[in-house]
Parts: sequence; C-alpha cells; structure tokens
Amino acid sequence: MLKELEHIAENDPLARPEQRAIIDRILVENKDLPGATMVVLNELQSQIGYISIPMQAYVAQKLRVPMSEVNGVVSFYSFFTTTPRGKHTVKFCLGTACYVGGTPRLIEKAKEVLGVNPGETTENGAITVETCRCIGACSQAPAMVIDKTVQGRVHPNQLPQIFKKYQD
Repeated sequence: MLKELEHIAENDPLARPEQRAIIDRILVENKDLPGATMVVLNELQSQIGYISIPMQAYVAQKLRVPMSEVNGVVSFYSFFTTTPRGKHTVKFCLGTACYVGGTPRLIEKAKEVLGVNPGETTENGAITVETCRCIGACSQAPAMVIDKTVQGRVHPNQLPQIFKKYQD
C-alpha cells in the first residue's frame, strides 16, 4: 500500500462513503479504456472538484500505474487542482502583455481585498485566486477571468466592487 493511503484525513473524499462510491464508480467504468489515467482524473476533477494526494495514490493503485505518473498528470495540467476550490475562481493572466500592463498590481490588490495569495481560497469558500500564463485577451491587458468571464482593462481600484459580487 502506498504511504499516502496510510493516513487519510477525515475530510478527504476517500474517507467519505458517498464520495468514495463516486471515485470507485469512475475507476470501474474507465479502468480498461485507452488513456484511462487521464480519463479517470478528468472525471474525478469534474465530479469531486479536486484530486487530493490520497486520491492520486488510490487511482495509481487501482489502475496499477506508478504514483509518479498520476501526480505528473495532475501537476502538469492547470485545470486539475489538489485542493478544493471556492465557489468562484479568479485567474489573473501573467502573459507578457498583462504582466507589463499591471497584473502584479492587481494581484497585490486582490491579496489586500480578499486576504489570500494566489493558490488559496477565501475563508468563506467563495473565491479561489489563481494565476495563469495567458488567457488570449492581450488587447485588453491587464485581464483576468472570473469563472468563465474575461474582464479586461482592469484597474486595482475596481477589484473591491468586482469581488463584492462574488463574495455573497
């Protein structure tokens, strides 16, 4: 047994019977498909919302692949996360145009307003802050994405009112 499965936190999806059933169903339905690792991880991200380290170990064990393979997929693709996300996700673009256009100032203001760093979620679980490489909105720099909506030409002084809509 992998060491990551020896002590599973009580709040981990593997420790919750209803979520464990979902995980097991996804594994059974997809284990024999070509590219099963990616298919299973996509389904887990979609249905559970994140893929914890114990979940990664469990998937590796059940699919009979190295833990490093599962972790490599999860850590390489930005749409996977290893911790629960907030109800809303704010992504700050760090592409060249956005970076030069002021994204670092936006991130600093977001830290001040929300009290979290990129990669963290507000205490109330409303907003997760992330960074990304490019959102393809260079002409609107600096830009950010809230859930699936692009917000362009954002100024730091706009952030409190923008975030207020998503914190309730």
